[in-house]
Amino acid sequence: MSLFIKLALGAVTVYAAIALAAYLGQRRLMYFPDPERVAPADAGLSGVEERVLATPDGQRLVAWYGRARPGKPTLLYLHGNAGGLAMRAERIGDFMAEGWGVYMLSWRGYSGSTGSPTEANNVADARLAYAALVQEGVAARSIVVFGESLGTGVAVRLAAEHTVAGLILDAPYTSVVELGSAAYPFLPVRALLIDRYETTKYIAKVRVPLLILHGELDSVVPVAMGRELARLANEPKRLVTFPNGGHTVDGDEATGAMRAWIGSLRL
Repeated sequence: MSLFIKLALGAVTVYAAIALAAYLGQRRLMYFPDPERVAPADAGLSGVEERVLATPDGQRLVAWYGRARPGKPTLLYLHGNAGGLAMRAERIGDFMAEGWGVYMLSWRGYSGSTGSPTEANNVADARLAYAALVQEGVAARSIVVFGESLGTGVAVRLAAEHTVAGLILDAPYTSVVELGSAAYPFLPVRALLIDRYETTKYIAKVRVPLLILHGELDSVVPVAMGRELARLANEPKRLVTFPNGGHTVDGDEATGAMRAWIGSLRL
């Protein structure tokens, strides 16, 4: 056997080992949960209560719920792939200061929720959270689904399936497949990826008002993906980009854009 063939076989073996390791460990590269369970009051939030949802397969999901003021919507908040509920306490407080209610579900493995996150689990759990919010007495027509980063793919599917007032996407992606392919161009991501979150397959099924928020300096999810989803979406839709914004946007500008858009909804 020639040296060239030996080197080629060695390279193929190493590449196969890397691809196998990526396949087996892909969810560790996608989900970065903070498992600590924190009470809303300990995170500096008043008027926010913990809820615990039981899933059909025996898991326990932790959620935080702050009620809306009369005439205001409730945001069903589906968060991103890192951290947990406490990490987003300031944002919850900002939203509640506007009078909006917030129901934030923690994915499996996050913030005291049991189990492990997967795309199928997250979609099923978001549906469960929607049903729980309606059981709280919140009218479906006053629910605004809010997706953040990874949660945007789930939020699109939920809004396409259920009666809601509108949909807000903060730093949305066209698909995790495309994100992964760009991040790991040396791997066959399209063939290996299990949790694909292909938002482009569902965005045209959304028939409610849509607001997309995206930072133009987002180094995690390119703003081009937000623009592409806006192009594919049905009217009424609004895309707001922030020249100095990074991955996920908050603060006065983002809240102001949400305030103006929510004010245009028929609740």
